[in-house]
Amino acid sequence: MRQQGHSVQVGSITFPNPVMTASGTVGHGTELAAYCDLANLGAVVVKSLSAAAWPGNPAPRVHGTASGMINSVGLQNPGIDSWITKDLPALLSHDARVVVSIWGRTVDEYREVASRLTGVKGITAVEVNVSCPNLEERGDMFAHDPHSCQAAVNASLISGLPTWAKLSPNVTDIVSIAKAAIEAGAEALTLTNTLFGMVIDPETLRPVLGNGGGGLSGPSIRPVAVRAVYDVYESLGPVPIVGVGGITKAEHVVEFLAAGASAVQVGSAHFADPKASRRILRDLERWCRKHEVDSVRSLTGAAHE
Repeated sequence: MRQQGHSVQVGSITFPNPVMTASGTVGHGTELAAYCDLANLGAVVVKSLSAAAWPGNPAPRVHGTASGMINSVGLQNPGIDSWITKDLPALLSHDARVVVSIWGRTVDEYREVASRLTGVKGITAVEVNVSCPNLEERGDMFAHDPHSCQAAVNASLISGLPTWAKLSPNVTDIVSIAKAAIEAGAEALTLTNTLFGMVIDPETLRPVLGNGGGGLSGPSIRPVAVRAVYDVYESLGPVPIVGVGGITKAEHVVEFLAAGASAVQVGSAHFADPKASRRILRDLERWCRKHEVDSVRSLTGAAHE
């Protein structure tokens, strides 16, 4: 699906197709290259990076659920400088379009990690992961408050790169958060991150994850993510949205596009099938031919018509 008819526009960027990987599911570099041509994907969104290396949470970190998985990896990463030196060159050698996900625990940390990207060649966009504990506000997430979200996004603009905001579904009114992110300068919104969850072992009567609770992802959260995309598009108009949450087949991509997304990200599906993005992209092309859709852009917002 590389022909012009299936290109999409996300903010100021044109992508050859709407299928990207989701942050946290394909590593920091070219781990997925053994299973698909990274240049054929819309973009590769790398695992979230901070200004300094971060060890993450104690094990166990991942646990399968009835319809997906729950994780508490804790944003482990090598730090932005190490990634720029060791991982980015390999991604660019595969002709991948690279979206860098960043995070911080304070507004200054967002500013710091974003500043390290200033002038770095080959990066397509920055995705600001605001679903992180805000140490300045008693640990509540940046994505749970319009003002905190706005501050983190605005601080990240220092990179000079197109900036997206990845929001949390764990709020009562995601529209107000989305509006704040756009007003802060985000070109696009990534909707959404994981849902809060917990699994308790009936034998030990203790949480199965080393950090207690975690983030639920996979097919079970797709209706929640679709609703978030729909509500934001309905309320704010045709703002650029990247839909993510439980996508495992081409029809799910169509669902997100119809709700208002311009593109999508495939995440947890990679753990069961590392070729998931490639397969979904291929099947989306077949779906478009079968339904005589000449341009996937025409699908965006169709559910609102």
